[in-house]
Amino acid sequence: MKKQINSLSIEEARLLILKSQGLISTDFVKGKKGTLAAIEHLSYIQIDTLSVVARAHHHTLWSRLTDYKENYLNDLLEKDKTIFEYWSYAASYLPMSNYRFSLPRKKSYSEGKSHWFEQNKKMKKYVLDKIKTEGPLQSKDFEHKRTVDANWYEWKPAKRALEQLFMEGKLMVAKRQGFQKVYDLAERVLPLDIDTSIPTEKEYIQHLVKKSIESFGIVNENEVAYLRTGLKESTNKVLKQLLKEGSLIELTIDGIDKTTFISTETQLKSIEKIKTNNNIHLLSPFDNLVIQRKRLERIFNFDYQIECYVPEPKRKYGYFTLPVLYKNNLVARFDPKADRAMKIFYIKSMHFEKGFQPNEDFNILFAEKLNSFANFTGCNKIVIEKANSKWKKEIMNMV
Repeated sequence: MKKQINSLSIEEARLLILKSQGLISTDFVKGKKGTLAAIEHLSYIQIDTLSVVARAHHHTLWSRLTDYKENYLNDLLEKDKTIFEYWSYAASYLPMSNYRFSLPRKKSYSEGKSHWFEQNKKMKKYVLDKIKTEGPLQSKDFEHKRTVDANWYEWKPAKRALEQLFMEGKLMVAKRQGFQKVYDLAERVLPLDIDTSIPTEKEYIQHLVKKSIESFGIVNENEVAYLRTGLKESTNKVLKQLLKEGSLIELTIDGIDKTTFISTETQLKSIEKIKTNNNIHLLSPFDNLVIQRKRLERIFNFDYQIECYVPEPKRKYGYFTLPVLYKNNLVARFDPKADRAMKIFYIKSMHFEKGFQPNEDFNILFAEKLNSFANFTGCNKIVIEKANSKWKKEIMNMV
């Protein structure tokens, strides 16, 4: 079958991506079922320890599910066993239905690859035997005396062993207590009917392509293989085969040079039905839409960096800026801080993108979303510190 080559406008590309990401007229049902549906559709939700406002996994789901509750994730993990923790681009919640596609990475660790630290085989055996005998355990259940001037990265030997065994797939996270992992043997965590056959490299890449297109609508080969070492050549080969078979369609986006994207006929046909909704999203720095910075800049013309890892004097926008999505464009970013003890949500600084002027429609929607987000983080008062004085006054009159 001869491959088709299509062209999309940048506006069409944005609409298709936002619809595929569940940020325009989402079809997810409510409650815990909707949370599982969102994770299955997006293929992963990144976990992060930073809690300046809300932890990334909760924030990302809240952006797509207005009735989202934080306990849904642990219920899906511990009680329902319909999601599991492992590595995607980074530490993530993944659908249990995709479990077998985590096995190639686990195999590489089981065959000798080390997770950050040199392996201690004696400690690994000790940790595994202790969990076999005593049941699920946390890192704190293994004694360790830290040096007086210990740094945060000085993991005790048992913690290193736990993480190595976790990466190998011998241990899994059975649940979380607070934000601490509780580890157990994989065979005691996995549902009995789960498929544990290791996919071939071709099957694995076809899975990555399928999930990438489902969750983004359009992708290129670099985005499919993002942060997956050694897969670029194989990904390119599989994509060429799928294009030749007619399963995929090659396309270009107006205004973007020298980049070929791929999609499916079904996805491209859906563009006609997508309507820009009058909505605002305050996105996590680790949101699925945001995490690939080059794609964000290429498609949305939004140059973004999380600056918490940048020395303070060199920060341009703030410690933990959140991108603001308005209709089908990223129009602003602001630096927040949720003081849960005082129940105050701070906007430490607000920055609008060049060429964007907030109007009454934007301000009303922003104030509503800001109130909702502040409540989600446990705050009932909003304080705006650094912002355009007229805009600040208008928003403070609405919140």
